[in-house]
Amino acid sequence: MNTAQAQLGAVLSAGGPSLARLLERTEARLAEVAETHGAALGVLAAGTLAAGGKRLRPVLVFLCGDGEDDRLVAAGTAVELLHMATLVHDDVLDAAELRRGRPTVFAAACSPAATATGDLLFSRAFAELAATGSEDAVRALSTASSALAHGELMQRADAWNENVPPERYLERCRLKTASLFEASCRLGALFRGRPDLAPALGQFGERLGVAFQMLDDVLDVSGPAERTGKPRGADLLDGTVTLPLILARRQDPTLPGEVTTPQQAEAVCERIAATGALDDARGQALAHVTAAKQALDGLQLSQQRTNALQLVADGVVERYA
Repeated sequence: MNTAQAQLGAVLSAGGPSLARLLERTEARLAEVAETHGAALGVLAAGTLAAGGKRLRPVLVFLCGDGEDDRLVAAGTAVELLHMATLVHDDVLDAAELRRGRPTVFAAACSPAATATGDLLFSRAFAELAATGSEDAVRALSTASSALAHGELMQRADAWNENVPPERYLERCRLKTASLFEASCRLGALFRGRPDLAPALGQFGERLGVAFQMLDDVLDVSGPAERTGKPRGADLLDGTVTLPLILARRQDPTLPGEVTTPQQAEAVCERIAATGALDDARGQALAHVTAAKQALDGLQLSQQRTNALQLVADGVVERYA
């Protein structure tokens, strides 16, 4: 059993049988969505969804919710569809060939096909939530979707910029990644009939999402391709300025502003690691995980749900250890 499987197993155990059943129903619904929109798009969408991942965002929906309401399944399906749509579109923008160690839709088909696949997943996400009849739920996902787009535009504007401050980087993390974590937690609160819990649970999700992105950026520099599913230094190659690079430049101002080959990216990764920036970035990410756990204090959740959410937070750290 690998680390990711062990983490999921611990969360499933803490969440109880209902969490496993909700995830099974969500997987079935994701497959239905992929299969009902024509053969060409269906194959590409199904392949994207079958690539799997941790289904972390649906898990957050279910743990912040309660019971096995059909609306929770709709919300879990919606956040995963939106997440997968952004990955497909990101791969088009980055001309990425691999995602989780598998060929991307962009590489396997073409840019127009990948764009259409992402558009399909995006549209179906909102259709799933609209079927619940909850305007607040649609609004929560729409807010996250707008934030994702804003974060992507910021990232493109910052490409190869040697003067990106840490504060702007953190805002980008909040928009491009943490906003969907926050929405997932808010949706769970809405569909458990406790909208009053949405702000605090949303805060938990946001802080966890920021840490998730920070640690992912550390792994891009430190992790081997067989672990990350993409070449080391992929962020450097597409011009994405991350915290390890920002911190490393304080110690090594001669780090290049633009990297054009995998060999150059590997060499720059070694230079970033040599400055000690990875440890600093990890430490900052861990502080966000601690803050996420603190957001759960005093909430009227069962001890079982609180323990499971804390395990999700720990799992984010362990994945990048």
